[in-house]
Amino acid sequence: MTGVAKKATATIKKAATTSSKATATSEEGASASKKATASKKTAPAKTAAKKAAPAKAAAAKKAVPAKTAAKKAAPAKAAAAKKAVPAKTVAKKAAPAKAVVKKAAPAQAAPKKAIVESHAALVRRARRINRELAEVYPYAHPELDFENPFQLVIATVLSAQTTDLRVNQTTPALFAKYPTPEDLAAANPEEVEEILRPTGFFRAKTKSVIGLSKALVEDFGGEVPGRLEDLVKLPGVGRKTAFVVLGNAFGRPGITVDTHFGRLVRRWQWTDETDPDKVEAAVGALFPKTEWTMLSHHVIFHGRRICHARKPACGACPIAPLCPAYGEGETDPEKARKLLKYEKGGFPGQRLNPPQSYLDAGGIPAPPLGAG
Repeated sequence: MTGVAKKATATIKKAATTSSKATATSEEGASASKKATASKKTAPAKTAAKKAAPAKAAAAKKAVPAKTAAKKAAPAKAAAAKKAVPAKTVAKKAAPAKAVVKKAAPAQAAPKKAIVESHAALVRRARRINRELAEVYPYAHPELDFENPFQLVIATVLSAQTTDLRVNQTTPALFAKYPTPEDLAAANPEEVEEILRPTGFFRAKTKSVIGLSKALVEDFGGEVPGRLEDLVKLPGVGRKTAFVVLGNAFGRPGITVDTHFGRLVRRWQWTDETDPDKVEAAVGALFPKTEWTMLSHHVIFHGRRICHARKPACGACPIAPLCPAYGEGETDPEKARKLLKYEKGGFPGQRLNPPQSYLDAGGIPAPPLGAG
């Protein structure tokens, strides 16, 4: 074969090879084009997935505030719980008050019964109480030692803010040194103060008894007057003292409203007044005047012996069925008997020189100052 022919053959082979390569390239291109198309078709799905992801994220973020809200709600609950704590604390703080009430309850075991009664019924009940007390205390008397109106008025003035017993232990020395109004009116105040020191408020009392004695000498000739309007003009003498003197030194009716008398008549619901003058008027209207003086003794004796201020001996009280305040004190008979005072409890009375009737009833004279 000639050289030309060989070259032509080689050229044809190269062309064929090139064509094959081109075809292969073309096929590869087509394949790549198909892959690209498939890729483009799948891309929106991924894009949608990517777009869906933010939506989920957004939903998740939206869900987060709910948790946050729950967290925010938690402090609110905590705050509410804290707010609730003071209420419990208050209840705990209030508990001692309840405990105090429980401790105080025995003193008021039974509430006071409100009695609804007509005036006539009140009069009948009050007078029955006085009759019962007269049987219990037939020896009732003023518990101040005295031998004449002068001694009684001085002793009554000295009894303010102290006991009758202390006065009775003090006055023997006073009357031994100053037996008359003239003697006491001319006394040295310092010497009188020294004698009266055991009674308390001795300076004020010294001024009163010396002033009272001077008034008796200057205005009444050294005699104690027997009229209410004259007695109350004397230094240190009020209505209570005046009625003590009138009833016990002159035999003239009078109601003595001391602390015992006022306490008991309110317990018995004879009156709810607290002013002594009003108590006197209210109680006086329930009784004849002839009974006023002994009524005072009966009530005061009962207040000192059985119907005490703080712990009445209700279980030993002879007028318990008539008393609307029954149950305010000890109701057990055995325990109540241990609360009785003076002759009812087997102890000395308040007078150094009591009436014979008191001694006959088992009363014991009080000891002199400094004894025992």
